[in-house]
Amino acid sequence: MPVNKRQTTLTAGFVCYAADESCNNFNGETMKKLFNGQKTEKLGTEKNPAVVNVQTEERVKEVASIFEEKGWKYTIGLEPDKPEDITDLEILLNPLKSKIVEKKVGRNEPCPCGSGNKYKKCCGK
Repeated sequence: MPVNKRQTTLTAGFVCYAADESCNNFNGETMKKLFNGQKTEKLGTEKNPAVVNVQTEERVKEVASIFEEKGWKYTIGLEPDKPEDITDLEILLNPLKSKIVEKKVGRNEPCPCGSGNKYKKCCGK
């Protein structure tokens, strides 16, 4: 890639190489910059509080008690006309679990089927 061109990955997985701003326009829509180079803070902290919107005053108290019990920073909006949005709370309560990957059997290790042969000469064919 020449040095004077810049590379932009478009939303549909396409890559645009251009020296000007032509990559910012895709299918007639101006694309917003997805990565600003800044590290985002952990959700529920002082710099990135959880934001939730609820419809009733009782629900405000209920949600606030959950946040305070866990020690998370939060902002609650009371908007009776809009649907309830508690996605930040759900993310904090149900964090992503790490997947545990099983170790692969090496070619020269004994076969896990118990035959006594090397894996490459038994089940690895």
